[in-house]
Amino acid sequence: MIEVVGIEDAGWASVPAREQDLVCRSRHLVGGARHLALVPEIEGQIRTPWPTPMRAQLPALFEQIGTEGVVVLASGDPLRSGVASTLIDLFGRETVRVHPSLSSETLARARMGWPAEETTVVTLVGRSVDRLRRHLDPRARLVVLCSDGSTPAEVAALLVQEGCGSSRLTAWWHLGGPKEGSRSGAARDWDVEPTPDLVVLAVEVDDLAAARSSSGPAPGRPEEAFEHDGQITKRDVRASALAHLRPTPGATLWDLGAGSGAVAIEWALAARCARAVALERDPGRAARIRANAARLGVPREVEVVEADHGALSPEGASVLDALPDPDAVFVGGGLTSELADLAWGRLRPGGRLVAHAVTLSAESVLVAAHQRHGGHLTRLSVEHATPLGPHLSWTPARAIVQWSAQKPAPPHEQGMS
Repeated sequence: MIEVVGIEDAGWASVPAREQDLVCRSRHLVGGARHLALVPEIEGQIRTPWPTPMRAQLPALFEQIGTEGVVVLASGDPLRSGVASTLIDLFGRETVRVHPSLSSETLARARMGWPAEETTVVTLVGRSVDRLRRHLDPRARLVVLCSDGSTPAEVAALLVQEGCGSSRLTAWWHLGGPKEGSRSGAARDWDVEPTPDLVVLAVEVDDLAAARSSSGPAPGRPEEAFEHDGQITKRDVRASALAHLRPTPGATLWDLGAGSGAVAIEWALAARCARAVALERDPGRAARIRANAARLGVPREVEVVEADHGALSPEGASVLDALPDPDAVFVGGGLTSELADLAWGRLRPGGRLVAHAVTLSAESVLVAAHQRHGGHLTRLSVEHATPLGPHLSWTPARAIVQWSAQKPAPPHEQGMS
């Protein structure tokens, strides 16, 4: 076993006796230079600081030193943006045992008096500050794990940019240790001078966040929330599509012919750890999807792949072959019989498929797919009130035919439900 021991900024005295004994008996201690310096010298013990770049070098390090008698030191809870998560990814959970201490997020909530169930934790460690955008809902309480002392100023600038300049920020550094300190203020008045490193930021989002077009997890954001060239699934139809796609935590969507990426982005925003692959042949639109995903806070959750899916070209087919099996598939236009059957075959059991058509020829493809695979055909017609002289009159949008279907689970799994 690789034993991973969390250690607080308070140092060696804060480590429980059982974990102290584990550290003292280890033949090899691995960790950051700061963590290693917190532990008293132990005769005969080998100490190795993390290699650089750490993740890429970890397999070689443990191939060299083995795992028996090895203890890894980490900050607070090693499974919160910590090295324990990386070690489990590399070596499996049966090889890693974690001994957490109080995490910085727990200490920050304690200082703020915030219950865990009313607080969202967002990590910006090694990640873009754009990840915060998806969480800027009115009166949200956020604990932001920062890369370094420059992160609070970056967060304050983002809040001002998003129209949430009245949001209250409190930076806490060296929580639980002798150098603990804090700084508070409104985002618009935030001091750009970096705080000390080892900083956590508590954010109380103001009520003005309600005015943001991208606020909240519900689908159906207005078209102006996305950059687009007209190739976008309109909000009313998009909301219907996502209701049938049903985003769930950790699920993967294929958005084939993604256009602006609106469906893929709203899928990723709707559920924790949901991911989307947006397939788009036009390089300009692909770039817009990436920009939209970053601006709406899901830059890592939406992967953009440039390829043509329309006629299932050799390039498109090979790209789809390389993708993980989806939990849901959306085709905003250009569905062919071959693509419908391929997507249906790749769908996981219980997966959902939604496709739209606006032309009679495309509608016939949906009708045929419905005959082969079942599901529902729906005709969506939306009208908006627009000026007609001094009055208002209804202006219809182009009607959309929607095919939605769910792939059955295998018979033995159906019996278990």
